[in-house]
Amino acid sequence: MQALMIQTTTATEADAETIAEELLAEGLAACVQIAAIRSRYVWKGEVQREAEQLLSIKTRADLWEPVRARIRALHSYEAPEVIALPVTDIDPDYLAWVEGVTRRP
Repeated sequence: MQALMIQTTTATEADAETIAEELLAEGLAACVQIAAIRSRYVWKGEVQREAEQLLSIKTRADLWEPVRARIRALHSYEAPEVIALPVTDIDPDYLAWVEGVTRRP
């Protein structure tokens, strides 16, 4: 089993909480960490300066597509950030826990 970290951002804490709770309830994630961040990005030709919430989602690599689809379905952004980061090294006990609390695709 391969682990994956998925990253997304939301405009509000409420949106972040909704996504996190849904992913956990549906067995698509083992853990979701939420952190307040300040983002700078270009959108429609203009530099944007926004406070956002960063979600770091720990899951299995074989759940990438269901997690991506669920984030897209719940997200308020027109083009949300949904980035998968491969986990190259992980503690075996943590990996076993991730596998044990997530559902099979």
